[in-house]
Amino acid sequence: MTTPRGAAAPDAAPEGLLEALDAYEAALLANDLDALDAAFVDSPGTMRGDDRGLLVGHDAISAFRGARGGVATRSLTHVEVRPLTEDRALVVSVSRFAAGGQGLQTQLWRRDGDTHWRIEAAHVTARPKAVDTTVWRAVGDPLVAPTASGSLDGLTVAVKDLYAVPGQPVGAGNPTYLREAPVETAPAAAVAALLAAGASIRGIARTDEFAYNLTGRNAHHGTPPNSAAPTRLPGGSSSGSASAVGLGTAEIGIGTDTAGSVRVPASYQGLWGLRTTRGTVSREGLLPLAPSFDTVGWLTRSHGVLLAALDATVPPPASAGAPDATVLVVPEELVTLVEPAVARSFTAFVETLDEPVATVRLRDLGIPVPAALQEQMRLVQAAEALAAHGPWIDAHPGALSAVVGDRFRAARANDPDATADAVARLDEVRTTIRRALAGRTLLFPTVPGPAPLLDADTAALERTRTATTAMTALASVGGLPAVSAPALTVDGAPVGVCLVGGPATDRALVIRAGRMLSDQAAPGLPTVSVVR
Repeated sequence: MTTPRGAAAPDAAPEGLLEALDAYEAALLANDLDALDAAFVDSPGTMRGDDRGLLVGHDAISAFRGARGGVATRSLTHVEVRPLTEDRALVVSVSRFAAGGQGLQTQLWRRDGDTHWRIEAAHVTARPKAVDTTVWRAVGDPLVAPTASGSLDGLTVAVKDLYAVPGQPVGAGNPTYLREAPVETAPAAAVAALLAAGASIRGIARTDEFAYNLTGRNAHHGTPPNSAAPTRLPGGSSSGSASAVGLGTAEIGIGTDTAGSVRVPASYQGLWGLRTTRGTVSREGLLPLAPSFDTVGWLTRSHGVLLAALDATVPPPASAGAPDATVLVVPEELVTLVEPAVARSFTAFVETLDEPVATVRLRDLGIPVPAALQEQMRLVQAAEALAAHGPWIDAHPGALSAVVGDRFRAARANDPDATADAVARLDEVRTTIRRALAGRTLLFPTVPGPAPLLDADTAALERTRTATTAMTALASVGGLPAVSAPALTVDGAPVGVCLVGGPATDRALVIRAGRMLSDQAAPGLPTVSVVR
């Protein structure tokens, strides 16, 4: 193509620069990842920014690009070049898209050798989006208005696409299921509670298919952004709800937590997330995955809004002001499962707390080891997921993505005797866990480490899922409340700390976690990195 020069550019473009710009645009349209990698300076200081965040380092930019896919067909309609030094030039260009709209690119190019130019820093202003379809399935202003006035007046809600919303079908993260689903006439009970407290529904947020995944990656509609760590996955299965809250397009994300589907995205995106005590909030109007573990949960940017969502749904008891008198304990076996950097950060966090913290071994409390809890959850969850969705899957071959389809196939292959034993023992194990937590609150990292990178392969993600569910299984099998609070930063990405308490201690956990993190608050200073 021929790159148009801006008539206002007073200086001739340095030799080879416009040709390098042409080659870069051609590589973008062809989604030639090797050529695009070569177009950026291979340095840890190379930068690229857009509305989803700042990427620093050639590897981070490459990982993002590999997961993004190509760009829409476009052409440059205006280019301004400003030489800055002999070897650097500023290029600002306007792009017009074949499907309408225009964007703006600002790039700092660096010369390597006589005429070879590469991008050292770039900022992209994309054409305006009506809706980010990786986050939302349906959006309104509002989509559903509040039914009354109350404590949530003025707040907006992103509803995971498993809950009934008036005037909408339930899509469950699968386009075939969505096409066949009936239009709902009444809200799910948990959604109705938020509407009755004054909140409005901003929209229906994306979910991993049938909530049977923890990454947030969906082959049908793409991957919602992680606003706290743009090179990393958002976490699932309440991925869209979490991303909507993280991006500031909703104040409350209502999700579900079966094996960690609220806790995991909360940890990955630096949000507050609460898994409620199983059975505390009605699941009427909620598409099930595994009813023995399914619970309602919320994601928010602040402790106060999380508490408000809980109180609007589960009114606090008369003695709500009483302080939490349980003993705070760190379960040794769970902390040994985390990455070394997370363990160091968590230890430093615990040392700042103003209350005594003891270390205990789960087996000394009579609680099964994490691997045993994980296996029991896996077997029961698989059996119940098949009971809920197996007939539909059989009637729609090929409708599922490869990852979730493989998960259902693996569920069918489970040993029936082992499954029957896991189901038969669930109530006994749940009682044992609840008895052990009487008078105690557990404190540990929510997940083993930061969110996986966007370009992580399926095998790596399965390893992460296995490591993660070993940590989340205790609350799931126990049917217990768990709050994930944004307390740690590891490798520049968030990692949550999790508090798990006895049945119906949901409110006490949120309050206690809020008190813990208020002690960690510091002036809002930016992170500054100087590369010389």
